[in-house]
Amino acid sequence: MAGYERGVTLLRLEEKIRDKSATIGIVGIGYVGLPLAVAFAIAGFKVLGFDIRQKNVDSVNRGKSYIADVSSDSLSSVVTGKLLEATTDQSRLGEADAICICVPTPLTATKDPDLSYVIQESEAISKYLRPGQLVVLESTTYPGTTKQVVLPNLESSGLRCGIDFYLAYSPERVDPGSKDHNVKNTPKIVGGIDPQSTQLTQLLYSQIAGTVLPVSCPEVAEMTKVFENVFRSVNIALVNELAHLCERMGLSIWEVIDAASTKPFGYMPFYPGPGIGGHCIPLDPYYLANKARELDFHTRFIELAAEINEHMPYHVVSRILEVLSTRSKSLNGAKVLVLGVAYKEDVEDTRESPALKIIQLLREKGAEVSYNDPYVPQIHVPAGDMESVELSGECLASMDCVVIATDHSCYDMGEVANRARLVFDTRGATRGLKHDNIVRLGE
Repeated sequence: MAGYERGVTLLRLEEKIRDKSATIGIVGIGYVGLPLAVAFAIAGFKVLGFDIRQKNVDSVNRGKSYIADVSSDSLSSVVTGKLLEATTDQSRLGEADAICICVPTPLTATKDPDLSYVIQESEAISKYLRPGQLVVLESTTYPGTTKQVVLPNLESSGLRCGIDFYLAYSPERVDPGSKDHNVKNTPKIVGGIDPQSTQLTQLLYSQIAGTVLPVSCPEVAEMTKVFENVFRSVNIALVNELAHLCERMGLSIWEVIDAASTKPFGYMPFYPGPGIGGHCIPLDPYYLANKARELDFHTRFIELAAEINEHMPYHVVSRILEVLSTRSKSLNGAKVLVLGVAYKEDVEDTRESPALKIIQLLREKGAEVSYNDPYVPQIHVPAGDMESVELSGECLASMDCVVIATDHSCYDMGEVANRARLVFDTRGATRGLKHDNIVRLGE
């Protein structure tokens, strides 16, 4: 009889997903959750977005997007069509047939994984869990989280995975600000606790993604996510270290990369910069390293790469100090303008942005620092809040040094070079310009 009931529960959920009568719950409507919620709503599902931030809930329900990857027009369309609603009321989790957990997974002050949001939300879901629901964790984490953390919390409800409810991991693969990659054309990886969970999760995501790839278990899906970003961290660290060496040898790392990129096989270009930012690349190495230590294994190569990348803001400030000194100018009291504080170009996301660390370090050395970023009107640094200043010819000319920390496409680098006394370019944004007042990282 139990097997019969289990089969009926599975078939009912499959049918609801196929005919799009299933309600989708998205827990955490930020950079990952909101695009996912809109994608499901556009596909024809009723979507409930859950968030602890009342301002985000209110903004969604007004059809006003706060995420660059989601236009207010598309958001407003699904809200007006009553396909998407946001709420802070977690008692409504029971209304959802499938629940996707998209909450932050930051680091603690000691760089240990902070799963408090995942724990908090899985405990909340367990209070309202009912037979016939599918739960999918999307948050970046270390291998084992779905099975060792989320599963016990959900089964504390008295329901059993694979019998009463289903559980899987499917890593988010969001590239903020990308015009080429989105939910639809980026393959989804899914790994369930059991074959039925994998099957349901694959069916669910196939409604919004062109390609859905099942793997054998949640741990493989979790490892896939951290490996993707550790791969980038390690290669960025390599090119950052080569940038240091090129500076000492009087070579241009940018020219070296351009030359190496002509090789049609066995090479992939990565570029130096002022450090790494965003939610994933600065954090994932520590999630993996922490898990490895539990197994008495030390990921020395991966941890060294993270250290190299974290040191880059310090190196940038050291170079600025050196360049100013060659012009008989002290960094103490110098007027410095930082262009761009988002962690990458053409987004408003400042999470883990190296520009914020650069500003902090410059101020600690006595510089008078201001910044401009058309995407970020205000930032908070240890010394207090700062507001973006107007970028004008007069502003540029009044600075002792202009630091290109983020190469937003709206910046006219030729105008910056023409107006500024000194430009320190951390992104290679001025390549092709021959101005004597330009100094580049890695040269």
